[in-house]
Amino acid sequence: MVAAAVIRASNSRLPSHLVAVFVGATSGIGEYNLKAFAKHCPSPRAYFIGRSQPAATRILSELKVLNPAGEYTFIQGDISLLKKVDEVCEEIKSKEKSINILVLSQGTLVMGVDTAEGIHLPAALCMYSRLRFIVNLLPLLQAAPTLRRVVSIFTGSKEGPILSTDWQARNLNGSLIKLRAQGATMHTLALEKIAEKAPDVAFVHDYPGAVRSNIAREGTWAIKLLGMVVKIFAPLICVPNEVSGERHLYLETSAAYPAKVGGNDGVAMEEGDQAAKGIEGKLGSGQYSCDQVCDAASDTVVQVLKQARAEGKDKELWEEVQKQFLRITGKVSI
Repeated sequence: MVAAAVIRASNSRLPSHLVAVFVGATSGIGEYNLKAFAKHCPSPRAYFIGRSQPAATRILSELKVLNPAGEYTFIQGDISLLKKVDEVCEEIKSKEKSINILVLSQGTLVMGVDTAEGIHLPAALCMYSRLRFIVNLLPLLQAAPTLRRVVSIFTGSKEGPILSTDWQARNLNGSLIKLRAQGATMHTLALEKIAEKAPDVAFVHDYPGAVRSNIAREGTWAIKLLGMVVKIFAPLICVPNEVSGERHLYLETSAAYPAKVGGNDGVAMEEGDQAAKGIEGKLGSGQYSCDQVCDAASDTVVQVLKQARAEGKDKELWEEVQKQFLRITGKVSI
């Protein structure tokens, strides 16, 4: 567990004029993270993307109170659609020559529904949309003079065996734990294929723990009931909103999670501290799977990922992702 004092100290030393993009930040984890960034970064510039204009209007006013010196831009869009992702990325690329941080937290608990582009909705948001944002904005990340990082907030540290090549989870049966384990491995392996092309960018896949959010608002009655129970017991089981934001800001900016190439970019660690263990079991290797307290995944996870690579699952998955990119947009990136 990374101590709260270490996180607070690191976040208090952020450099000025960082540029960050937050996808899925009009509520919940993404919103808390965006606000932490605005609070701690001197003269920040932030783009945040989501569907709700009323929520964005509220958040924009709150950001200006948190840090009047910041620049904040909301881009509205249904980011479950890859063509809309391309439009959003084009808009960002028209305004910025480089970005430092890309944060992805979009998701849903709705199952059994396809997008207009023919992708299972949870897979569209939790995998395809996220990967499309990364490949599209990777040139801007690589153009940043320092601190080049991607953080995907999903199920890091929960990786388990891949039991099926039903990549969109249309027909996977069994426990939610097994489904989460496969989804986590798929996401980490997909990020790894991108990381191979960009060793000068750091990639973090993390699990946020239980956090107050509106993700259950569009699910089945059982999901909505679960959401109500979580709200009732939130003070006992949920990570406090501000703590969640602070932890993710640390993952996004601390030199404890450096890129494979380019040195310990980010806020310098305290003397005696060391870089986190990457997904291959080596310190500071450039890609990280972390739990809700910012610790690296276990040695068991390292072995699970090693086995999946040995079985060629990483290549199969990446071929599937590129196939869908080409089918829907005609190209692997904008």
